[in-house]
Amino acid sequence: MAQADPATPDARGTAKPDLELGKDAKAKGHAFTSPADRTVRKPLPSAKTGAAAAPQVQSVNANADLAVGVTAYGTSAHGTEVDTTVTSEYTALKVTIEWGDGKQDVFDAYGSDARTTAHTYAEVGSYTVKVTVTDAANNLSAVNEVVFVTDGSDFTPYAPTRLLDTRNGTGALQGMVQPYSSTRVKVGGNGGIPAGVTAVVLNVTVTNTSSDGHITAFPEGTQRPTTSNVNYKAGQSVPNLVIVPVGKNGYVEIANRGGMPVDLIADVTGFFSKTASSGYTPITPARFVDTRKGLGTALGQLGGRKTFSTQISGLRGVPQGISAVALNVTVTNPKEAGHLSVFPGGSATPTASNLNFTAGQTIANSVIVPVGQDGKISVFNGAWAGTDVVVDVVGFYSTDSKSAFLPLSPERLVDTRDPKDPVYGKLWGQSYIYMPMSYDMPSITGFVLNSTVTNTEGDGHLTVTPDPNTMDDYINEVADWPTPPDSSNLNWTKGATVPNLVQASTGDNGIIDLWNRGWDDIDLIVDLFGLYQEG
Repeated sequence: MAQADPATPDARGTAKPDLELGKDAKAKGHAFTSPADRTVRKPLPSAKTGAAAAPQVQSVNANADLAVGVTAYGTSAHGTEVDTTVTSEYTALKVTIEWGDGKQDVFDAYGSDARTTAHTYAEVGSYTVKVTVTDAANNLSAVNEVVFVTDGSDFTPYAPTRLLDTRNGTGALQGMVQPYSSTRVKVGGNGGIPAGVTAVVLNVTVTNTSSDGHITAFPEGTQRPTTSNVNYKAGQSVPNLVIVPVGKNGYVEIANRGGMPVDLIADVTGFFSKTASSGYTPITPARFVDTRKGLGTALGQLGGRKTFSTQISGLRGVPQGISAVALNVTVTNPKEAGHLSVFPGGSATPTASNLNFTAGQTIANSVIVPVGQDGKISVFNGAWAGTDVVVDVVGFYSTDSKSAFLPLSPERLVDTRDPKDPVYGKLWGQSYIYMPMSYDMPSITGFVLNSTVTNTEGDGHLTVTPDPNTMDDYINEVADWPTPPDSSNLNWTKGATVPNLVQASTGDNGIIDLWNRGWDDIDLIVDLFGLYQEG
């Protein structure tokens, strides 16, 4: 067992991920383009009548090549850069870009001109960008336009609903998913979920396992990534929350990367789309419920087949009027095996589950759930005996929140088992790794990560939280040892391999800390799946 000296800020730091979003879009050719040959040329309207004026005699053949090409790239969740390429004889021109949201930019040009203009939309969605080139001397205008769709998506909560259960044929053929094969689940156009959604929030559970392995969820029609979403051992039933892009045909593929067949279950609690809805606001993790202390509900275990409701809106920095809340829910001291369901206050108990547990197990899972009209959520214990429940809030969704979700190609950020990793070597007990994620991009407010602990030498829990130090503090070796909050993102026992999705706030400094709150060493793996961005 190794321990860090709290008086010495000697934590290890990772390399910053490449988040050059606009450059990535241009490099990959992700563009909305209307070439110059689509330009519409016409005489300028008469100043007196507003009707198109007859061309002046001397201008009939003047500037015959006047045209403009338009290409728009996504540069952030709400942002775009538009390349305008004007072809013209050498004469004074006025170029007007109407962004489709009631705003415009105007600049002067002389003859042929090529430039890039940036714009940020207040809301995600689809916008018609119209470019008008005015040649007053020749009484001409040239107009071209392109439809641009923001890269970012807003969240719409959805009542917890089971979309897939291979045990009974829900959403797929009945039967276990074979080794190193996959099944797919229909998302877009299924039930009340509209076609064209960009990503979905699923609680994926693997059960009836007879070997070790992992599960990977990814958009149908794309190459399976090397990252993982759920890790399991023989005999385990393991849930984990997944935020995954949806394929072009509305499907998500879920792959079994183990050596024996497994059953898979997937429950939906929300989706992301290009329609303005609810943005995300991350907060420093805050504890709202602990049945062991009587916090947020009655003191004492939640009884078998019993439900409690707890207030979320209006408490501890969470405003009224939110649509959904992001949680980390932990079960501890359960007297027998069972499951936990989290759902909107005032609603009927769903068949969907969020956590599956065995007697005596401590297990956590991320949950995104709509809140009831009264601002409450409810928690149901599906076991026949009692258990303790802990609920930490990590963020919320609302129409006033401005951060949109931007999925990224899955990327492994941390693997302490890998000798090539900057943080190679086990994470000591009561120590942390700092990740400089977006210290130079303040518009990014949070990241969607999947954290996995393995090779655990004792019991413990992981806490993911913003770092109060700046990057300069670490570079200049003057960083203070942070104080982690009283919350947890992932709980483990000795010898276990446990995953959990984390929606991590970047705080004020764009640095995220990963704390081993146990007293014994662990290996830690962290994969990046997306981010939230205001601009």
